[in-house]
Amino acid sequence: MRRYFVLVGLLCLTTGPVLAAQCTATSAPHRVPLLELYTSEGCDSCPPADRWVSSLSSRGLGSDRLVVLAFHVDYWDRLGWPDRFAQARFTERQRALNERNRSRVVYTPQLVLNGKDYRRGLRDDLTERVTAIAHDRAKAALSLNVAPTASHWNVTGTWSATEPGDARVWIALYENGLATDVRAGENREKRLQHDFVVRDLAGPFASGGFSHAFKVDTAWKRRDLAVAAFVQEARSGDVLQALTVPPCSQ
Repeated sequence: MRRYFVLVGLLCLTTGPVLAAQCTATSAPHRVPLLELYTSEGCDSCPPADRWVSSLSSRGLGSDRLVVLAFHVDYWDRLGWPDRFAQARFTERQRALNERNRSRVVYTPQLVLNGKDYRRGLRDDLTERVTAIAHDRAKAALSLNVAPTASHWNVTGTWSATEPGDARVWIALYENGLATDVRAGENREKRLQHDFVVRDLAGPFASGGFSHAFKVDTAWKRRDLAVAAFVQEARSGDVLQALTVPPCSQ
């Protein structure tokens, strides 16, 4: 049951010795969209959405065609099960996008495609939507370099927009292949699987060069970590371009 809540190539700078070869990526000449999932382990309608986003790469929607990020929100935590991936700032991000889209409710699971609410409905048309977006020339250019160290993932990059506006870039460190045995709440006794789980989000960064050092928790699986970046208009929420650097060999 859906639940609704009303809520008022670059040189890499490092913070330590590099453990592996640096990983780089440059955005495509066409537009690559961003799909955001707002989810919670405390919501019994969220696991199907989690499974759906995990299946996208097997449907041909890999990171070269679609960047996916899963933001775990915290407003379900008080209802029986504290989601270990949830962060209050992800709830704030979801609230801000809904206010921008003039929606009075915040709910899970929510899918957002390039800043706009995406509802799957009876017909899953995501592949067609992604294909249509790819016909547009990129509205921004991105370049990323990732250098893992013993304690941090250091990210440097550049970006620029093709037209003047109020766009900014965000970078996210996310993890795949996660699982939780839920012991309370609506998903009690279920084992939940997650991919694209955002561990940390940095930004916004103004046009030009940027750098950020993501601190890596020792409990995170380094082989399953990856970095994504996206250029987003602050007022409209439109995502001009998105890019993923896949997990770096270590």
